[in-house]
This record gives sequence, structure tokens and C-alpha cells, in this order.
Amino acid sequence: MKIDIVNANKESVGSLELKDEVFGGRVNTGLIWESVTQENAAERRGTHQTKNRSAVSGSGKKPWRQKGTGRARVGEIRNPLWRKGGTVFGPMPRSYEYSLPRKVKLGALRAALAAKVADGTLVVVDTLKAAGDKKTKTTAAMFRKLGVTGKTLVIDVKHDDGFTLTARNIAGVRLVPSSRVTARDVMDTDHVIATREALEKLQESLAS
Repeated sequence: MKIDIVNANKESVGSLELKDEVFGGRVNTGLIWESVTQENAAERRGTHQTKNRSAVSGSGKKPWRQKGTGRARVGEIRNPLWRKGGTVFGPMPRSYEYSLPRKVKLGALRAALAAKVADGTLVVVDTLKAAGDKKTKTTAAMFRKLGVTGKTLVIDVKHDDGFTLTARNIAGVRLVPSSRVTARDVMDTDHVIATREALEKLQESLAS
């Protein structure tokens, strides 16, 4: 499988051989789901809290004696059976973060990239650098020439500082280095732009 490499004007300047073990075969949506769910869980704040019987306000004194009153026995007014009493087994602050095996994360990223290739929403460019005027308007025009709109993920080994300055204010555009890109980054976009060097690095790491 080959994919065209284009320049900023969407003119073909070559092609790149895509490895079948990375971009071929069936897209494993199960791995993508696991990776995305794990990342979402890690970002949960987990600050929810309810008051148990030790945290609610009120006296700890026994309201009446244990026997002889004809009423049900009770130890304190903060017990969970009473109105305004404590909550039993309510949510308490905790971390939702958990880990996934490295092979699962790599498999999810492999499947996510393969899905974008299959959809035709992955654009490979030879290089990504800011134009001479270093204006956001020029970079936005370049994206339009490449045919990408909406939420766009831009992947490079190391983003050019000038390009970063011109692209970071464009709505929906995210710049992520190839060493930190995840399956959620890829799936949460309409289009993916990757440099040739970045895609080669990803192929090398995902094929191992």
C-alpha cells in the first residue's frame, strides 16, 4: 500500500510505502475503545463526595434510652435511617486512573491510523513550516489547500516553532508530536496531517 506525499500546495512530491502489518487488515475497534476509555478515565477529577455519619452535623448523643420507651432503638440522630443522616457507601474522592499494557496502546494507535487511511482522511506532507510572513491566515489557507476542515490533528516529530505560533490559534487544530500521539488524539479529529518523517517514525514503532 502506498500513500502520496504532498507539499503545502497539495502537489504530489513522492509517495510512501505503508506497511501492511500497520495499516492493512481489519481495524480493531475494540482496542480503540479500550484506549480511549482509559484516557478519559485518567482525566476524571474524582472529587465527588457525600457525607457519611461521621461528617454530617448533629449530636452524637443517644436521643433516648435503649429500652422502655416503646420507640425503636437509635444511637444518634446522624444515623443513615434518619432524615439528614449520613449517606451509606456514597461516592468519595478517588482516582479513576488505571493502566493498559503497552501492546494494547500501540495496537489501538495502529488501528486508529489504519481507520483514517481507510477513510482517506490522512494527509502526508513533506514538511510543515511557517510561511515567510508567519501569519495565521497563511497557515489557515494552507490547510484549506490541503482539503482539511474542522477538527484537525497535526503530527510531526518536532513541530517548527514558527509553524506552532501560526497554527495554535486556528479553531479545531491540535499539534501533537509523534512520540506522544494516542488513539484518542487520532479518533477525535476529522482529518490528520502528518509529516513524512513523523509517519515513518510511527510505522517503525508500531510495527515492532
